[in-house]
Amino acid sequence: MKESTGFRGHRRQFLKQVAAAAGAVSFPQIVPSSVLGRDGATAPSDKVTLACIGLGIQGTDNMRKFRRHREDVQVVAVCDVHETRRLRAQNEVNEFYENKSCAEYRDFRELMIRKDIDAVQITAPDHWHPLIVIEAARQKKHMYCEKPIGWSVRAAQAVRKAVKESGIVFQFGTQQRSGADFRKACELVRNGRIGKLQTILVGVPGSWTCPLQPTEPVPKELDYDLWLGPAPMAPYCYQRCRPWVKDEGPFGGYSIWYCILDYCIGMIGNWGVHHLDIAQWGNGTDLSCPVTVEGRGEFPNGMLTNAATKWQVENRYANGVTLVHMDDATSKAHPMQAEGHGHGIMFIGDKGWVHVDRSKLDANPKSLLNETIGADEINLFKSADHHVNFIDSVKGKTRPAANIDIAFYSDTICNLQQIAILTRRRLQWDPDRESFVNDDEANRMLDRPMREPWRL
Repeated sequence: MKESTGFRGHRRQFLKQVAAAAGAVSFPQIVPSSVLGRDGATAPSDKVTLACIGLGIQGTDNMRKFRRHREDVQVVAVCDVHETRRLRAQNEVNEFYENKSCAEYRDFRELMIRKDIDAVQITAPDHWHPLIVIEAARQKKHMYCEKPIGWSVRAAQAVRKAVKESGIVFQFGTQQRSGADFRKACELVRNGRIGKLQTILVGVPGSWTCPLQPTEPVPKELDYDLWLGPAPMAPYCYQRCRPWVKDEGPFGGYSIWYCILDYCIGMIGNWGVHHLDIAQWGNGTDLSCPVTVEGRGEFPNGMLTNAATKWQVENRYANGVTLVHMDDATSKAHPMQAEGHGHGIMFIGDKGWVHVDRSKLDANPKSLLNETIGADEINLFKSADHHVNFIDSVKGKTRPAANIDIAFYSDTICNLQQIAILTRRRLQWDPDRESFVNDDEANRMLDRPMREPWRL
């Protein structure tokens, strides 16, 4: 692994330890006895020790949600390449616990070798997720990972392999899996309340744009080389790697990097994975993918951002269901869309429809909203709180609502759709080989190079 700019010499020993750990292929599925007092050990508490990597708005929000359960979780470390953000998080944690036990790190590899850390929260920019997840798996850290798990299908495959071999608990940050309305919508569909499911319409926000920016000096508080990591070298400008800042400037609070393809595939995947995950759940295909994918997208030219701002992708499943994924504006105008809807997931059957998003559950006929799912029907896994579900899973009380297999397929469908709008042709997917049929160009797009010396 690469020593980033300013990486001090006394850290070489920990890099040797990281390199040695990379050769491991399998770990037992255990929670450290120091946490739970197993195998005769006497634990001071049942708290899971947690380190938080990435401290923008989403990362800080996740950290606070975990920290809220102070009887079960102790945040012991924070990590970010932005010095200001990590020191602010460290101070916040220390004030919360009324002590100075929380350590701060610039480089995630340092905290990974700490034996007293049981779990990590990963909320770094998307292009970093595969490398951090794989290192966490090697070091036997349970993890709560924000979407996506990979910036390519091949990266997602490597992540899945590492997680499965390590036996750790993995929770994907698709928190809608723990939402009551989303679960009820899927149960209504899976139990035939709308008749035979025929079509699913999914609408999510389109990617935003940002003009080209002048090159600027790198702030002293930012390790820019480490921020870029496996992404291509690029001149620094504030907007390129601006953290998510609430209500800042003409772009609102959202980070611009979400819409730069070197770091993210844009909203087709970053936002799309949430609603596509629910679409897969309601279709009963959350451990598979469509067999054909075809679509079109509109990409900005001459901008700092280059992710699709508009798109429409048709996905055909082996069970005959068609899923149409669109940006919100295109979804709202779709001829099959119910009036007043656009954003969210619309399940359409031959006897009615169900629509769900984060604000409400709707249906036609309305009587479906009062339906009760019987004990002898399909009752989907119930989780009332995504973060609590993760901690309970680490403690062995339950299983994660969004495990690594669910994460892989929800993630992969996003990447397949991105490739479809880039190639602008109908692609056939082989679910067994996990590759496109007779399409070398599309198959090459299942992977992407990493900047040396970073590699999976």
